[in-house]
Amino acid sequence: MRVGLVIYGDLNTVSGGYLYDRKLVEHLRKHGHHVQVFSQEPRTSAGNLLANFSRHLDESILDARLDVLLQDELNHSSLIGLNRRLRGRFSGPVISIVHHLRCSEDYPAWQRAIYRQLERTYLRSVDGFVFNGETTKSVVHSVVGESEPSVVAVPAGDRFAVEITDDEIRERSRQTNPLHMVFLGNVIRRKGLHTVLTALASMPHDQWELSVIGRLDVDEDYVQEMRTQIRRSGIFENVTMYGALPDREIARLLRSGHVLAVPSSYEGYGIAYLEGMAFGLPAIATTSGAAHEIISHQENGWLIEPGDAGALRSILSTVRQEPEQLAVLGIAARHRFLRQPGWEDSMCRVRSFLQEMTGDG
Repeated sequence: MRVGLVIYGDLNTVSGGYLYDRKLVEHLRKHGHHVQVFSQEPRTSAGNLLANFSRHLDESILDARLDVLLQDELNHSSLIGLNRRLRGRFSGPVISIVHHLRCSEDYPAWQRAIYRQLERTYLRSVDGFVFNGETTKSVVHSVVGESEPSVVAVPAGDRFAVEITDDEIRERSRQTNPLHMVFLGNVIRRKGLHTVLTALASMPHDQWELSVIGRLDVDEDYVQEMRTQIRRSGIFENVTMYGALPDREIARLLRSGHVLAVPSSYEGYGIAYLEGMAFGLPAIATTSGAAHEIISHQENGWLIEPGDAGALRSILSTVRQEPEQLAVLGIAARHRFLRQPGWEDSMCRVRSFLQEMTGDG
């Protein structure tokens, strides 16, 4: 197959969605398919809408003689005009890779209504969907119905070659002075770092430490707000903001951690939770979004309401005082990770779907 993929910016951007897209491109190329990436410049919301009036991408796509065109749904507001113009000119299917809808995020009601209308218009302009989970599939169907073909291919958490035994997890759980928490994700408001910091500020400062791993340049205003919160709370010595790190350093910090805390206001899936579970770290997530597809409350992690710093504080206090419970949840988290399909298996599902859609047996 000759496959096109439309994204914003650089395919190597650090985020779960870009990791998913990157793994798909690598898989398709590995199996002999030609993949051409078309990059749109990410702009403001108004700038993304204005991109609909440019015909440059139209000609590039048509000149590539593709069998199928993939589009990251993140680009939805820039692609409505393109998809309308491609009708009758592009013979292959247009497939949207949906990680989560923007209208699912925690915006004011009026703003979510605008996003919902834009996304509905875009989603109705494509011929099929690749969903990262059942939650995302359900949300999209609630917006546009179930008319188009689709496949669910869940992300994996196996980018680290982790070998860790149940006994190692038990031993680590006994060494919780201090309790080492890890926040893994780009530092943006949706990921809920402010909730973690609020919960920790009222705990004795000699009982815990927090490693924050993730890009600090996505929302610099929010990062500055977090630095101010850390300083005013008097917890500067307890929190290390590492920024983006190479995989070997992420793996080192996860191996030394006790709990992964990423209480997002919404997650389309939550690759970070799986990556922590690979090391036997139970995760603290929220009830909003798809984290429940990975985490079973009080079995291999915890699900709290978004923004509930009190519940988060209670969990951390309990696991520090009850290392056996931490060990049980950590072992269950590791076993849940081991049941998750790997990237090769998941991307094989997408490849089979694309071949079915294009008639490429």
